[in-house]
Amino acid sequence: MRWREYRSGVSRGLPVGMGYFSVSFGFGAMAVSQGLKALDAALISLTNMTSAGQFAGLTVIVAAASLWEMVLTQLIINSRYALMSLALSQRMGQRIGVLPRILIAFFNTDEIFALAMSRREPLTIPYMLGLGTLPILGWTGGTLCGGLAGSVLPASIRSALGVMLYGMFIAIVVPPAKKERSILAAAGFALVLSSLFAWVPALKAVSAGISIVICTVIAAGACAVLFPVADEEGGA
Repeated sequence: MRWREYRSGVSRGLPVGMGYFSVSFGFGAMAVSQGLKALDAALISLTNMTSAGQFAGLTVIVAAASLWEMVLTQLIINSRYALMSLALSQRMGQRIGVLPRILIAFFNTDEIFALAMSRREPLTIPYMLGLGTLPILGWTGGTLCGGLAGSVLPASIRSALGVMLYGMFIAIVVPPAKKERSILAAAGFALVLSSLFAWVPALKAVSAGISIVICTVIAAGACAVLFPVADEEGGA
């Protein structure tokens, strides 16, 4: 029974693992182009497994920002995972040990959460562990391959690979932004604020880590006020 549940989770997680490999390849190449070693980049992916958090963290590392700026940046960007983990815990019952909960929380990315919540049957520990196996292997393996490729490629190619990050974000943001005004507004607010920190002389002194936090909080807060989500009873 447990082995069947695990295999079911692995099968469901295969497309996610393949997608993670391609995205993390760009992270590995970009990390190496910014001065990190391929193994260091792979270790970051192995212990974090968060695309937005890692790309933002890489910016903070390159800027030589302080540790507390890194902590604050990751706390803001990855705070949604706490809510997602709470939602998963409601589907798994109460008789789950601490270690399985920690492992499941570690695997709990946006895509894995969507797959888990779409399952009609009750969630089990073997199923969740199987669901996270290939994604973490794909994310770490893609980072390592991207880092190794970036280490041997010419400087011009490594520089070009850095554009993959921006292409990935455009591919993620543009399609839903065409359908949801809130997403378009959030992207617009973040773009304007980020430009201000880059071009206004008085704001250039703000470190990269703090500017990311400020842009994230203001953009999210503004959209929360302008586009409130209706509750289950139909109110705002």
